[in-house]
Formats: sequence, C-alpha cells, structure tokens
Amino acid sequence: MPLAMRVAEAIAEMRRLRRELAEPVGFVPTMGYLHDGHLSLVKRARAENASVVVSIFVNPTQFGPQEDYATYPRDTRRDLALLEKEDTDVVFIPSVDEMYPPRFNSWVEVGQVTERLEGACRPSHFRGVTTVVAKLFHIVQPTKAYFGQKDAQQAIVIRKMVAELNMNLEVVVCPTVREPDGLAMSSRNTYLNPEERRQAVVLYQALKLAQDLWAQGERNAARIRQEMTALIRKQPLAHIDYVSIADPETLEELDTIKPPALVSLAVKFGRARLIDNVVLE
Repeated sequence: MPLAMRVAEAIAEMRRLRRELAEPVGFVPTMGYLHDGHLSLVKRARAENASVVVSIFVNPTQFGPQEDYATYPRDTRRDLALLEKEDTDVVFIPSVDEMYPPRFNSWVEVGQVTERLEGACRPSHFRGVTTVVAKLFHIVQPTKAYFGQKDAQQAIVIRKMVAELNMNLEVVVCPTVREPDGLAMSSRNTYLNPEERRQAVVLYQALKLAQDLWAQGERNAARIRQEMTALIRKQPLAHIDYVSIADPETLEELDTIKPPALVSLAVKFGRARLIDNVVLE
C-alpha cells in the first residue's frame, strides 16, 4: 500500500525525505495553481518512475519589477488535493527565505539562447529560472525532470544548462495541453475576462495557420510571420510582443525554413501575457 503524500517546507526536510524514496525519482517543478497541463507532467512522471516529487514555488527572481509576482494566482490547498489524487510521494513547498536567504547572490546564467524571444522581452527572467531550477535539482536530486512544451524556450535553456553543467538527470519535455478550442492551458488564463478569453484563441489559430502554410509548401519565414501577425491583429484586444520562426537550438530567426523550426509567439490580452508554440517538422 503506497505511503501518504508528504509535504516538505524546509530544504533539510526535503533532503531527508529524498533519501527514503525508491529510485528512479521523477520531478515536476511548478509555480502552483495547477491545471491539467501540470497534472499531465505528474502523470508522465508517475508512469516512468518509482517515486514522484513536485515542487510548488512562485519564484520571485524570474519576475520583472512591473510583472505579476504579487498577483500570480496561488491556491496551495487545492494544489495539494490535486497532487494527492495523482499519487505524488513528496511535495516541496519552500518559502522565499528558504530558497533565497539573506545576502543571497549566486546566480546560474545560460548565454545566447536566453537573449532572444522571452529573454529580450523579460531581460532578467531566465537568470531567475535557471538559478531556481538548478537549486531545485540539487535539492531534489531527480532521475528525470518534466517540463511542458508550451514553455519551449525554457525547456531549451534548461536542457542546455543540464548538459553544459554536467547535471546527472534527464530533462523530459511533454506535449502542450490545450483547452477544447485550442488555447494552451496556463495559470495566467485566469486573468482573462470573457471577451479577452474569446479573442485569445487567435494564438492557436495563428500557429495552425503557420502549420497549414508550411504544409502547402511555403518556406519563406518572413511571409509566414506576416500572415500570422495579420491574423492576430484582427483581434482588437491583442498586443503582440513577438512572432518568431527560429532554429529550435539557437533560437536564431530563420529566413528560409528548414525543419525542425520553432514557431512561437507572445501576445498580451489585458493583464494576461500568453505564450505558445508549435514545431514544424
């Protein structure tokens, strides 16, 4: 009979519980306010590992000064209930002071791929992501760590960090989970009012348009970007940060598309800044 799910708030307690876990250990780092996208990662970890650890930590260092750290949705009690249903072994919920003690000033930085797309729009974002993920990997010591394809650039950055710093784990990237109308599941979808939510489906429609043009033989990246941008601009509440067709390793923008190519976008609807992507194979 499986043990009851255990919750650790201190790093020392997490490490103690880790020593008791059967190998291999699957790990899903999250910022909480869980949805079916997160739970798909937990299910995959459960299927592939003897033990599963999930972290819930809204990481302040990956938010810019004008971003939504203070208002980011949180509901720990609900999250724990959902994770218990998925037979999670340990949930790690550290405080900010536990992860960033006074005078903390050690950072993990990955160059080049962090300077484009999300990194260009949110300059300090990836330094915060890579630092907290590296810390979590050291604390949890997972065999495999699970991330969603929706955050494609994040997955690319973390894979590069793991490879170049010789971290002893495998990064597994799982498919984006979508609402019935195609909108990628995101905790920030809760910011959308009904009209913004209706218009936000244009993100998925723009990505489908790119796939259709590619399937019809279009190889000019600028032309596809132009068509995608024109479609998104038909929605009056949409404010585009970027529409990109890039090499999936370097994230350099492509002129002529050679597969695989990462088609990604970031668009704001009111308070919600939404990202999504597809890969042209």
